[in-house]
Amino acid sequence: MKTFNKSIIAALVLGTTAMGAQANSWENESKDAWIDGKAETVLLMNTNLNNFDINTDVKNGKVVLTGKVDSEIDKELAEELVLSLDGVSDVDNSLTVVKSMDTKDKSNDMMDDDDNDLTDAKITTVITTRFLFDSEVGGTDIDVDTDNGIVTLNGTVESEAEKQLAVEIAKNAEDVRDVVDELTIITE
Repeated sequence: MKTFNKSIIAALVLGTTAMGAQANSWENESKDAWIDGKAETVLLMNTNLNNFDINTDVKNGKVVLTGKVDSEIDKELAEELVLSLDGVSDVDNSLTVVKSMDTKDKSNDMMDDDDNDLTDAKITTVITTRFLFDSEVGGTDIDVDTDNGIVTLNGTVESEAEKQLAVEIAKNAEDVRDVVDELTIITE
């Protein structure tokens, strides 16, 4: 009888452990699906990227980007946008840069101007996205303009703390040379 009781207890312990592991696996899969949905959304909402050419897969918080983009800037932009999302632990950027024929025919001076414009667009998009996903900053009330890596913030915020946070978020974005703060504090 003791052996029978021990067998039942062992079966219950093993069953409980297996159910716990299965529940944990389900939690991870649902978290990954949530991250995947957020990644697809942030890429879709970005007007500088063609979301239909970018695929996302998530495993344990690590996002793998595959597909094709038009430039190195677009590749970096996609990675930066996804990396800024909550829950993302890492990004494996396997995007392929496919240059169009028009791009290859341009002179180097024009390419430099285009690269600056693309970098400025990337900076603006990254900062705007970070504002929208940060619950402490009223992202829809702040206008972000970038010219040669210099970011100008215009709009309204509700406190000095929100203003400082917005400026710090802008300063921390990649390729930003300086931030011009023209934000106005409004109190209701």
